[in-house]
Amino acid sequence: MGSLASSSSSSSGDGDRNGGGGRRKKEDLGWIEWARGWCGIVGEFLFQRIAASHLENPLSLPPLDGITCIVTGATSGIGLEIARQLAQSGAHVVMAVRKTKLAHDLIQKWQNEKAEMELPLNVEVMELDLLSLDSVVRFAEAWNARLGPLHALINNAGIFSIGEPQHFSKDGYEEHMQVNHLAPALLSMLLLPSLVRGSPSRIINVNSIMHAVGFVDTEDMNLTSGKRKYTSYLGYSNSKLAQVKFSSILHKRIPAEAGISVVCVSPGIVHTNVARDLPKLVVTGYHLIPYFIFDAQEGSRSTLFAATDPQVPEYCGVLKAEEWPVCAYISHDCRPMNASEEAHNLETSQEVWDKTLDMIGLPSDVLEKLIEGEEVQCRYGSSSE
Repeated sequence: MGSLASSSSSSSGDGDRNGGGGRRKKEDLGWIEWARGWCGIVGEFLFQRIAASHLENPLSLPPLDGITCIVTGATSGIGLEIARQLAQSGAHVVMAVRKTKLAHDLIQKWQNEKAEMELPLNVEVMELDLLSLDSVVRFAEAWNARLGPLHALINNAGIFSIGEPQHFSKDGYEEHMQVNHLAPALLSMLLLPSLVRGSPSRIINVNSIMHAVGFVDTEDMNLTSGKRKYTSYLGYSNSKLAQVKFSSILHKRIPAEAGISVVCVSPGIVHTNVARDLPKLVVTGYHLIPYFIFDAQEGSRSTLFAATDPQVPEYCGVLKAEEWPVCAYISHDCRPMNASEEAHNLETSQEVWDKTLDMIGLPSDVLEKLIEGEEVQCRYGSSSE
C-alpha cells in the first residue's frame, strides 16, 4: 500500500472546472461524463479479477483484539463475510441488522466452525432498520449510551431493487436514497461521539462503481419532479453518488485532531442477494460468466482492507492536507481510485451535505457540536414519537 499517498497527485483535477461561479446550474451529467462512467463500469466488470489477482482470498487480517466494529447488513453477502472475518480475527463485532434471529443463528454457526478456538467469538446483535430513520436514531442512542469506543463503522447495507417500481420509505424518501445514503449518513453523524472515543477510528462506506453514472439534483432527491424518468438504475447510482459527496464534505470538515478517517470503497461487481432482483435473463448471464464476477468473500476484501490497514488513516490525512475535493476511495483491488468527475464538484457536494442534514433532521452545525461533545436534537427517534 506504499503507493496510497502518491496516487492522488496523478488524478485529474476535475473539481476545479465543475463548480464555476456564474454558470447555470448543472441539471444532469454531460454525455462525455456519462460515457466515461459506463466505460469505467464495463472495465471493472471485465478486468476486476485480473486487477485483483495479487490479493489473497480470503484477505489476511492483522490481530484485531480490542477493536470494536459495527457492521450494517451483516446477515448476507458482503456484510456477512466482513462480520465473520473481523470476528475471527479477534474484533468485537456488532451486527446491526433487521433480522436479529438470523444473525444469532449465524453467530452460532461461526462458533461451531471454530470449535477448536479456546475463546468464543466476540459478536453481538443489535436491531437496525435503515428504512426507518427512527430506528437509526434509537440504535445510535443505545450504542452511545454505553460510553465506549467505536473503532470502525462499516456502512455496508444497501439495496438495488432492479426493475422494481419506485418505492418510498415511511419517512417519505425514495428507498434507494434512504437505505444507501440518508440512513448511513444519519448513523455516521450520530455515532461521532463513540468514534471520537475510539480515535483513531474509521467510517467505511461500501459504495459502488455505479456512482460514476449518477447525478444528484438536491431539489429532486426523491426523483418525483418528472425532470428525469425514474428507473431503479437511476435511483441506485444517484444514491451512491450522494454518499460519496456527503462523505467528502464530512472528510473535509472533521478536524484532523478528532482522528476519524472517512473512506468509500468499491467492492467490485459481486454476486450477492442483489442478483435476486435482476431480470431472469441477466441472472442467467450471472451464472454463465462466473469468471468475471466476485463472490461475497472476494467482494469483502476492499472493505476489510479499508477498515484494518494501518496506512489508511495516513492516506486520508494526506488528502485532507492537500484539500483534495473528495474523500479517500479504495477500489476492489485494494488500491486508491479516483471517484467520478461529478464527485469532484465541491459546489454540488456542499449542496448535498446541506440537503442531507435537512432530510435526516439534523441542524447545520451538528458536526461541530458532536465533535465537541455537545448534545444534538434530531427530528427523528424517541423525541419524534
